Amino acid sequence: MTLKKRLLAVAAAGVALALPLSASAHRAWMVPSATVLSGDGAWVGVDAAISNELFYADHNAMRVEGVTVYAPDGSVEKIQNAATGKYRSTFDVQLSKPGTYKIATATSSVMASWTENGEVKRFRGSADDFAKQAPAGAADLKTIRGFNRNETFVTRDAPTDTVFKPTGKGLELVPVTHPNDLVAGEAATFKFLLDGKPAADLEVTLAPGGSRYRAAPGDFKVKTGPDGVFKVTFPEAGMYWLNASVRTGETGRGPGGPGGAPGGAPGGPAQPLAGNGFNASYTATLEALRP
Repeated sequence: MTLKKRLLAVAAAGVALALPLSASAHRAWMVPSATVLSGDGAWVGVDAAISNELFYADHNAMRVEGVTVYAPDGSVEKIQNAATGKYRSTFDVQLSKPGTYKIATATSSVMASWTENGEVKRFRGSADDFAKQAPAGAADLKTIRGFNRNETFVTRDAPTDTVFKPTGKGLELVPVTHPNDLVAGEAATFKFLLDGKPAADLEVTLAPGGSRYRAAPGDFKVKTGPDGVFKVTFPEAGMYWLNASVRTGETGRGPGGPGGAPGGAPGGPAQPLAGNGFNASYTATLEALRP
């Protein structure tokens, strides 16, 4: 193929990809260099980014200040050798103990509006800061509370399940099939909880990596049952991005509601929040191994 034809093909692909990406753009992910290891000297390197294509760093680096490593014995360890560039962050995790590790971020936030002295006030930040700044008995108080998780799992030697104990806060994945024991072509079972209770009728999106090199992205969806349980069969070996989200109550226009920024119309002035609501999202990177 001539250089001119290559350039035309790339341009055409860019136009074609621009349409479906509107629904899936800017996916955040953490990808470990391996998910199953053995031996006392085991380490993993992790790439972390926010990108349009999985798992290709093409948009922004993920900040890693909030990344926590949960060890198999219940202790908390720190990431090592962290560095952040333009498009991705990297860090290392030493697997000093045998068992399964959870590498995760968890953030909670509040968006709010209220009326004070005839003027609409707005807030966006942590729950602690909101408690300090919002006046007691604020008039017309409307809030959207959010809780977001992003996780991946790595096992040294034999798998363990200590890190899967739910906290009862936000949307959480409780594996029935161990996430480091997933095999392409074999059914796996998971359960979602929302604030500690089964998350029924929840739509779960799974997307294989490597979409950059396929004609179709390959995303597929499953739903949880009344008990929060869902089953999935990974069609081929490789890394997968899993995501689910829940929204309750009125959230105005915009992300958090349909359209643009929470509480505001796209391209227009900000508006008071439309009501009280709760947003929760969960993301994980999983690896399905070859049979």
